[in-house]
Amino acid sequence: MRKLIFNKVVMIAAVTAIAGGVLAGCGAKTEETIGAEETTITEATITESTDQQVALSNSPEQGETELAGAPYFEAGVYAVYPENAKNQEKTNFYVFNADSYGYTTDGANYGMGLPFSCTQADGTVKFSFGGADSTEEAFVVKADESGKITGAFGDGVVMVFEKLDGVDPDTFVAENYLSDPKDQVYHDANGWSVRYDATNISVTNENGKVFFVYTGECAGTNMITAYYTVDNKGEAAIEELGNSWGEATVFSQGPFPGAESETGYWAVLPPAEEGSGAYMTAIGRDYMDGALIFELSGHNGNDEEMNMAVSDALAAVIDSLTFETYGE
Repeated sequence: MRKLIFNKVVMIAAVTAIAGGVLAGCGAKTEETIGAEETTITEATITESTDQQVALSNSPEQGETELAGAPYFEAGVYAVYPENAKNQEKTNFYVFNADSYGYTTDGANYGMGLPFSCTQADGTVKFSFGGADSTEEAFVVKADESGKITGAFGDGVVMVFEKLDGVDPDTFVAENYLSDPKDQVYHDANGWSVRYDATNISVTNENGKVFFVYTGECAGTNMITAYYTVDNKGEAAIEELGNSWGEATVFSQGPFPGAESETGYWAVLPPAEEGSGAYMTAIGRDYMDGALIFELSGHNGNDEEMNMAVSDALAAVIDSLTFETYGE
């Protein structure tokens, strides 16, 4: 089952009306008419009629351009919505990391979705959704022009895939695309998430660590480094880290943010009275088979208002912690 779920309205009344018209046309002849229209049907007549039907089925409809060859989808992010929807909300997306694989994501539902692989050829894109128990569905392309690909899966509902300009599929987050820059979310593969203000916090990943760096005006580097380790449990990991800062480090325990029933282990190195104003704070907890650590590196300057703005921004990240998979 592919992830994207839409409210599919099947136009039963319209189909019935059309079918009724066709049937009425076929049954309109009387016996008298049939007798008057008797025609000798030869093999040449059948061949000519068949050729005409094939030519018509392979030719584009009036107003459409002939469908180009595959691939139809390229690396990028496509908003997906029903062609005839009155309100075409662009909250569902297909993210193509390449033209042969990607994932679906629902920006209005916590970014939930499924990975997929696909093959593109001869007007059809065959999708395989999910992992070991994957399901396959064919998307028949109707039109491919002006950044929009129109077609239908097996249910017949005509869908539009609209490519988003200037959006990197490798960094795309559906929730953040739909949200205010001041309220962005980071989901970690280890089952936790935080919210942050993208106007003054940048987020990067490197070597299994996540860096939340304050980009506003400040006296020096101010950032949170978050990581999971299997080398120690929470208390031992924090003790080792705090001891590396020196004898001035203060240790304590308390509830862990976002999981108050879990014990949090704290290490704090107060700001130096002279010099750079550098300070360190770390909090950790037992997590899965190891420890989850949030380490804050900060610098205070002479402007107390500026220092407070930095502190508030970084504290807001920690305070927003939630656990999605491995919680309390």
